[in-house]
Amino acid sequence: MTVVLVADPSHAAKIAAAADLDLSIEIITTGPGEGLPANAHEATALVPGFLAVADALEVLDALPALRLVQLMSNGADVWLPRVGGPLTICTASGAHGGSTAEWAMGALLAVLHDFPNFVAAQHRGEWDRHLTEELDGKRVLVLGAGDLGTQMRRRLEPFGAHITMAARTAREGVIAIGDVPAALPEHDVVVLMVPLTEATHHLVDAEFLAALPDGAIVVNAARGPVVDSDALIAELTSGRLRAALDVTDPEPLPTGHPLWSAPGVFITPHVAGAVPGGQARALKVVVEQLNRFARGEELQNIVADRGY
Repeated sequence: MTVVLVADPSHAAKIAAAADLDLSIEIITTGPGEGLPANAHEATALVPGFLAVADALEVLDALPALRLVQLMSNGADVWLPRVGGPLTICTASGAHGGSTAEWAMGALLAVLHDFPNFVAAQHRGEWDRHLTEELDGKRVLVLGAGDLGTQMRRRLEPFGAHITMAARTAREGVIAIGDVPAALPEHDVVVLMVPLTEATHHLVDAEFLAALPDGAIVVNAARGPVVDSDALIAELTSGRLRAALDVTDPEPLPTGHPLWSAPGVFITPHVAGAVPGGQARALKVVVEQLNRFARGEELQNIVADRGY
């Protein structure tokens, strides 16, 4: 019997209904403010709520039989200290890449075509006609060549952008992260789609930003701490660079933080994956993974070490 603790009761019935009936999978659940079920100590797999990270981390020590944590999100940064030993942690890669890439495309086009300023002019009742830019011909560097980065490339190609992909290690069509500094001066846009790890924390620092040409755009669809906020604010305030951010550091961005009022920045409140189909796609990944786990098959999307 494979006992799976599902932290969100609204997901438990859907997972139970979709699990392979030929496998012995028992779904148990708990809700906010509820204690763990009596047989929680037998659970070998845990499915945390989509954003209920703190609650899930708190119960790990009460689950001695746990062998798998299957996330519903792409990001696993807060789980990295738990990687190793008997515990396997897997992401829901493939569930949110499309919507995140759509956000990045929309945000990039909004900045290039100056939509935020046109909206502000509309609210003022002003006909502020002026030239803007286009994506066609722009040189775009996408940091991250997994599901998110691949989805981004697919959406950039029809717009006539010249795309460079970068990842931790080089392969055909992808440069290594170590080659990125030399490539920065040749790119008009940098799109961040990397996981947050020790290696990517403040990857985009003052030196990184200084290497970009005047007028370049930084699009952060990764995690806030991938970017040094102070360094970015300095470049935005000078008017040299622009940015589109779905994630920030700190997050949520507090009232009065200088990023809110910095010129040339478009900010959304971590909503790139907040679309109706995202949860259904994540649950599909979860069910497929639990079926594999129950059969003893190889799992996918494993967070193998601190560098992913």
